[in-house]
Amino acid sequence: MRTLFLIAALLLATGPARAETLQIYAAGSLSAAIPDLLLHFPSGPDHPAPPVFGPSGLLRAQIEAGAAVDVMASADMDQARRLALGHPERPVIAFTRNRLCAIARAGIGLTATDLLDRLLDPSVRLATSTPGADPGGDDAFAVFARAEAVHPGARAVLAAKALKLVGGGAATPLLVPGQGAVEGVFLADKADVMPGYCSGSAAVLGHVPGLVSIELPPSLAVGPAYGMVVLTEKPGRLRPPHRADHRSRWIHRGPRPRRARTGIRRPSHPARNGDGRHALAGPQAAPDRARR
Repeated sequence: MRTLFLIAALLLATGPARAETLQIYAAGSLSAAIPDLLLHFPSGPDHPAPPVFGPSGLLRAQIEAGAAVDVMASADMDQARRLALGHPERPVIAFTRNRLCAIARAGIGLTATDLLDRLLDPSVRLATSTPGADPGGDDAFAVFARAEAVHPGARAVLAAKALKLVGGGAATPLLVPGQGAVEGVFLADKADVMPGYCSGSAAVLGHVPGLVSIELPPSLAVGPAYGMVVLTEKPGRLRPPHRADHRSRWIHRGPRPRRARTGIRRPSHPARNGDGRHALAGPQAAPDRARR
């Protein structure tokens, strides 16, 4: 798949003789995709360091506070753009898209047809991730905004009832130690339904019995773009010279990771920098928009 192979080319094209390590920070929703890339595109024992996963907004804040990171892959474009603001040497790449699904208890009878009505039902407990800290929370609230056009007043009702139970760092500790954050919401019986990325829903359903995943209807659907920012010169410095000279051609050839392992979708257009240029045209482009 071209999308994930692009990530692999940027992250893993390192020379075996170098002693430097590459530090990657990535959205939690990429915690299956990036380790899968490490298996498909192995490099030397010191390249890269173990990736750090978490809510993209919190990872961005750590980098701004001085964390030594070479590449960040975010579940939105805005965190990457904020890190590139004022740094024209930091390329930003839109490398994939995801979708939101509603993960729910099977017992509440949720379907794509009645999804909004069930979410508005006062008896149905609704959880989300934390807006601002985690793009998953922002995407959930974007769904609420789209619901307003379908059912006037829905946005305020959904925003008021939404319990922000994950994605807030220390403010939202794991509800069930040893379990994933979303799994813990249901295992601790804190909610009946929670919007989450479709790419990760199968893993949640595999850990918690009695759940279903419902894809949002077109009237509510959002398709967040994922953004990567290269923060240092290290990825280019570690790239073998013969690959650096022909990196665009090399990136689009060779073995491809299997899509079924990750659930992440490739973009419908070539990856571009924030100013519209192809992402691999060079490091000069600096995106200039920041929302979160």
